[in-house]
Order: sequence, then structure tokens, then C-alpha cells
Amino acid sequence: MKKRFILFIVCISFLTVLQSCLSKHDNGKKAKAPNLIYVFPDQFRKHAMAFWEYPEFKGAIRTKADPVKTPNLDSFAKESVVFTNAVSNCPLCSPHRGSLFTGLYPGSSGVTLNCNADRPISSLRKDAICISDVLKEENYNLAYFGKWHLDFPTPNDPANPGNYVDPRVPAWDTYTPMIKRHGFDYWYSYGTWDVHKDPHYYNNNGKRFEPKEWSPQHEANEVISYLKNEKGQRDDTKPFAVFVSMNPPHNPYNSLDDCLEEDYNHYQGIPLNRLLQRDNANPEMQKAKSAPFYFANVTGVDREFGRIIQQLKDMGEYDNTIVVFTSDHGETMCSQNTRDPKNSIFTEAFDVPFLIRWPGIKSARTDNLLLSTPDIMPTLLGLMGFEKKIPSEVQGTNYSDAFNKVPNAARPNSALYIRNINGAKDKNGLVTSYFPVSRGIKTSEYTFEITINKEHNIKSTRFYNDQKDPYQLHNLSVDKNSDIIQSLLKEMAYWLKKSNDPWYQNNILNDWIDY
Repeated sequence: MKKRFILFIVCISFLTVLQSCLSKHDNGKKAKAPNLIYVFPDQFRKHAMAFWEYPEFKGAIRTKADPVKTPNLDSFAKESVVFTNAVSNCPLCSPHRGSLFTGLYPGSSGVTLNCNADRPISSLRKDAICISDVLKEENYNLAYFGKWHLDFPTPNDPANPGNYVDPRVPAWDTYTPMIKRHGFDYWYSYGTWDVHKDPHYYNNNGKRFEPKEWSPQHEANEVISYLKNEKGQRDDTKPFAVFVSMNPPHNPYNSLDDCLEEDYNHYQGIPLNRLLQRDNANPEMQKAKSAPFYFANVTGVDREFGRIIQQLKDMGEYDNTIVVFTSDHGETMCSQNTRDPKNSIFTEAFDVPFLIRWPGIKSARTDNLLLSTPDIMPTLLGLMGFEKKIPSEVQGTNYSDAFNKVPNAARPNSALYIRNINGAKDKNGLVTSYFPVSRGIKTSEYTFEITINKEHNIKSTRFYNDQKDPYQLHNLSVDKNSDIIQSLLKEMAYWLKKSNDPWYQNNILNDWIDY
């Protein structure tokens, strides 16, 4: 009897210890919800990363890399998935951001044009469910640093009610009140202000800060302080999601007023034809003088990204954090003889960098998945384990299975290109509609664009075989009855319908496109 009693006590003790261990294990799992750091400088083109020329990345893209110094991105790429065909479907600052946060195409996000005070029709929908709204419900700390550029500016200066915060006409910069922040509980941001060494920011309560410091450096300082929780900026029992939108290398990029001298020194004195070494670049353009300053900003952004990464490592959170480096659109920089740095289907503007590392990543690699901007929001939620929380109206696709190399995971055949311009204006000059001037499609082999006039007739086309002509030097003739064009038009019809685009709504070019 005594032996049985002792055996009973031993069994109970063992079960108690086992239960405790299992409980700790479960608690450990709950405590390890993945963090998110999403860094997206403005106008940082895909080709401006040195690692493309490294042996392990050679041939991953079809063209030369820019002759830049990006040591931190180079290191990060070697332990990440590097997407070679990520695009910004509407390569402008505001429309990209609207799609990024909502998973919707511009016609549905509310942000069809770059936001300024002349365009009341272009502003992020208040009722849209953003990735930040979802993560707020999942008990995340949410922080936003830098350029927002998603609001129609109104005269709502916190320090001077009834006045714009921006002296320009039309105003571009704005203050974003809490009601428009979509769940972000820590705010250190502005609308848009392109003065790199004299930035300003508004905090949670609308107080304005003017640090007189190169903006990416200052923003990295603030992000690092947030991660350290130096001022009690966050609840350190919760996971965090941090978005960092640096303005450089967005223009201006004309002098040392726009970048740091230590970064400019890497490019000073290098002949322009060596800096602008792409086969389609024209170093004789007036803008070519900007190249060393643009690349200086690229190198400076790389350093600040590296500092944020190092902080994650120092605090032991790197391996439990999804880290993304990307951009809102590219920069043509004298390619194709165009002065417009963005807002085109040319590879230099349309393609963006997209590097991502997440907990449990099996191996570093390149991937040619055609990742569109609206896909980012649902894919991140999928990677974070919140695929069931993806809003039903989202038009992008959750490609987390493809990211994780799940067999037979869905992969797109193409990506949609969108260019909108101002439509009608009222008597006060305010834009009351937008005109969907161009639509296009990109596949792994071809780039195809149609531009229409006000009567909805074809004005021009662009058609490139990117495999044979990676610098897009030869605009091919278009025969709408050819098998290739028919397949591209079929892809275009699919995306126009899926995104409920104005071309689909108004049956534009229905003699070409079978909706």
C-alpha cells in the first residue's frame, strides 16, 4: 500500500512538472508573435543595389546594377528572399501607399493621384481597413515614421487652426490627425516635405519638431529610440509593427544641401557616363549632374537601414522580426531620355526593390514572382499568421505560400500598370475627377502599355520584349490579332476586371479588350 502511495505521488509530481513545461511552452509561443519592420525610402530604384553584381546574384536581373555602395543591403540580401520582379503598379508616392496599406488598387483605395490641396478626390478612405487596423486588433504596438502622403491637405495646422501647414500653392504637406492614422498609436510623421536637411515631423499630439538633421539619419535615430523604448514609447510586452518611410533618395538631389558629404565623396569625380552606365541612359541630359547626389542618398539610406537592423540584433529581436526593404517606385535618372523620374512603365520607374526576411525562413534566394503593391498587405498578414483577418474587399493576393515555397503555391502570370492624370476641374481649379490615361501589363517576358486620348481612342502604345531587349530600347509595333498581343490583352482584361478599374467599368477599348 505504501509503495502504491509513493508511486501515485511520483506520478502526480511528474504530471505537474509536465503540465508546467507545456504551459511555459505555450506561453512562449504566444510571446513570440512576429514583429514587423517595413522600411520603404522614396524613389529608390531596384537597380541601385550593389549585390546584383555579386556572383550569387549575377543574372538575377537582366541589366547592369548601378555602381553604388550599399554594404548593408548587400549583407541583408544574402539572408533574405530578394524579389526580382516586384512592381509599383501605379508608380507614384500616394497611390502606392494607398495600395500598400489597404491591399486595394488606386481606384478602390481612394488614392488615385498624388495628394495635394488641389485634389480633394485623392485621399485615403477613412473606412478602408488597413494592415495597421488589422494589427491593432491583434494587440500590436504600431509606429509610423516619416513621409505619409495619403491625406488631402486641409487648413488644419495644430499650432495655427484654420491654416495649412504648408506655404506652397497648392499645399502638399499636411498634418494627419489621430482619426486618420488607421490604428498607428505612435506617430512621428508629416505629409510630404522635400527638404532633406530641414525636415519636420508631428508627434502623437500634433507637436511639430524641426531637428535640422538629414532626415533618414534622424528617422533612424527615432526608430532606434522607439525599439529601445527609451522614453516608454511602447508597451514592451506586445509585438511591434514599425513602418519607416524615408524621403531620400527622392528629389531634390542637386547639391550637398540634399545629402551628406561623406556619402557624396564616394561618387565625386566619377565621370557621369560611368555612373549612368545603363545602355538606355543619356549622360548628356541636364539632369545627369544629379546622379552623384542621387547615389549619395542611396548610400546614406543603406547606412541608416543597417543601423535599424543592428538595433534589432542588439535587442535579440532580429530572428523574430519580419524585415522588409522596398520602395514606393523607382527613378529613371536619365534613362529613356525622360525627365519624369517615375509615373511610367519603364523598368527603372515601374520595378522596385523588395527584400524580405522573416522568422522561419528556410534559405536565402532570389524569386521572380510578379509581386504587385496590393499583394503586400495580404501577404504580410499571411506570413504573420493572420490570413483569416485579411479584409474581404482586399484585391491583392496573399502569396505567403509562394514566399514559403509551398508546392503548387499560386503565382501570378502578370502585373497591371496604371497611370492616372487630372480629369475635370471646378470653377475654383479643384480636381473633381481623374482620367485613366494609360493601362499596361508586365509579364516575365513582355512589357505592354496602351495610352488613350480623351475620346477613349488609342493615342500610343509601348511594347517591349524585355528578355531580348532588357533596356527597352526598341518599341515594337503592335498587331492586336497576334498571339502575343492577344495573350497580353487577356491578362490585362483579367486585372482590370479584378481591380474594378475605370477601363473595365466604362468598357474602354472593348474592341481590343475582351472584358
